[in-house]
Amino acid sequence: MKDNFFKELKEKIQSNFEEGGSHAFDHTERVYNLGIKIGKEEKADLEIIKVAALLHDIARLKEDNNEIECHAEHGGKMAKEILEQMNFPKDKIKEIVHCIEVHRHSKGLIAKSKEAKIIQDADRLDALGAITIGRMFSTGGKINRPLYNPEIPFGKIYKGYYSDSTIHGFYAKILKITPNTFNTKSAKKLAKGRYKFVEKFLDQFFKEWKCEL
Repeated sequence: MKDNFFKELKEKIQSNFEEGGSHAFDHTERVYNLGIKIGKEEKADLEIIKVAALLHDIARLKEDNNEIECHAEHGGKMAKEILEQMNFPKDKIKEIVHCIEVHRHSKGLIAKSKEAKIIQDADRLDALGAITIGRMFSTGGKINRPLYNPEIPFGKIYKGYYSDSTIHGFYAKILKITPNTFNTKSAKKLAKGRYKFVEKFLDQFFKEWKCEL
């Protein structure tokens, strides 16, 4: 598939993304780049990975606006319609739809293809490291979420973006994305460094909160 196809696809889907926040189009671009990086190392079909990465969150804004229940499921349907309109090879559309439908690892859905496993990994890698720290606090500010409340214990499970504080969100969601939960060797290797960075940040945060540093 020629480069102008991907350029056209990017332009075509822009209206489906919020202008800012943790799931703006910059997240999609990072998943796209991570997918290519992992895909090359794992010898996967890069065409499927590129298209699936660009379309994996196409319905996310609708879910955030409570228009649909699951952006992955609805996104698969939207992707199929878009790719058919663009005359994308039919034999690959099914594979791309599967990648999108199962990319939410937290739902416990099984990725059956190498490409779907890579999209899962690429999406989850963007939820670790320095980037996720920025995303967490950006979202916290957007929804007016407290920075931290030491009187509330950790361990509670939250739905969606909600948590009692942004720091509580790290323990409820981010720290559960451990390196061993990734599918591919390439992603597990990348996840180790990013996970340690988050742990180091939280350690520093609590020391400063207690005025130990």
